[in-house]
Amino acid sequence: MDRARILALAMLAFGPTSLPAQQPARTGFAADRLARIDRFMQQYVDSGQIAGAVGLVLRNGKVVYRHAVGWSDLESRRPMTEGALFRIASQTKAITTAVILSLLEEGKLSLWDPVSRYIPAFANTTVMTRSDTGRVIKPAGRPITISQLLTHTSGISYGTDSLLAPLYAAKGLGPSAGWGWYTADKDEPICTTIERLGTLPFVAQPGERWVYGYNTDILGCVAERASGMPLDELVRTRITGPLKMRDTYFFVPPAAAQRLVTVYASDSGRIHRAPDGPRGQGNYVTGPRRSFSGGAGLVSTAGDYARFLQMLLNGGELDGVRILAPHTVDLMTHNQSGRLFDSTGANGFGYGFGIAERYGANGMGSVGTFGWGGAYGSAYDVDPVEHLVIVFMINQLPNRSEIAAKFPTLVYQALVR
Repeated sequence: MDRARILALAMLAFGPTSLPAQQPARTGFAADRLARIDRFMQQYVDSGQIAGAVGLVLRNGKVVYRHAVGWSDLESRRPMTEGALFRIASQTKAITTAVILSLLEEGKLSLWDPVSRYIPAFANTTVMTRSDTGRVIKPAGRPITISQLLTHTSGISYGTDSLLAPLYAAKGLGPSAGWGWYTADKDEPICTTIERLGTLPFVAQPGERWVYGYNTDILGCVAERASGMPLDELVRTRITGPLKMRDTYFFVPPAAAQRLVTVYASDSGRIHRAPDGPRGQGNYVTGPRRSFSGGAGLVSTAGDYARFLQMLLNGGELDGVRILAPHTVDLMTHNQSGRLFDSTGANGFGYGFGIAERYGANGMGSVGTFGWGGAYGSAYDVDPVEHLVIVFMINQLPNRSEIAAKFPTLVYQALVR
């Protein structure tokens, strides 16, 4: 049976959340070069650098490559499947960003609104600076805005700086929250956590630096306050429901628990099973199920996430369902951070994504290619010039393998016209 036939049958098996498959030659891909990706992925399994992974590539909305390799759980020899559930961590940020911008389209908030309009604790934020005697905490020079949260230019980190860590740990944040970004074990609503965050000092003045941190988790609380709905319901009604992303949620339904892949750690070069709890397997099945992390909380499949990305590539619409206006997607996918993200100007940062501003700055992606990744090792790219969606799913924490970084190159080498 040829590869195109196998792909077609596989797509039928995944029902309405899938996208149609097409023969590689009709989409500009060389079949023999696509086969290199299979061998490339298998080498990482055979060498013990990963347990398993799923790769998915769309062009013009059609599947041209979809492959699962290795094991969902190595110890029990449970094979990896194309429908496996992965913790997508910071890939959640783009979905929360889409929710925020959908509220923007309805006039429920503005990009220039101060965050304190929705979260009072942010009315008097402070900033830490270093001195010869330790830390100095001063009032912020200006209010933090929604736009600054979207671009990670608010000055808010994950609280892991050595001088800040004790203050954050005392509030159940920073190093006491798993790897800083983790909240799935918290038995409280996300806005309770974020109100507490607002009382802590940040690491830069608003608008002066690009700092990766709790920004999108704060936006999740803003979305709840602006809409009057919990974030999980907002995501379901505005994004995953309309897009038929039926395998994307903050916490895994018990009936689907066996599809959640095991987390492995590759800190020693070869993998070993990560521990239970926030720094490993997480609380996505048996946790309190109360904290909806807009910055890092979702679980999804390669197929589901590809539908979300294809919607963006289409200018905000998929299968006749419009999620965002084309101009809104343009806001997301154009540099909104000047040179704060990359002082050379080779890459920019929009609303939710890193963006290639120069060809070759980030591999073979065309100028305008946007993407990001997650702490568990997953990654994605969307190339508007080549009409490509590239999704690579893996769950390793910490992850020292280079497979996710190399995967897009293997895709582009197979694209011959």
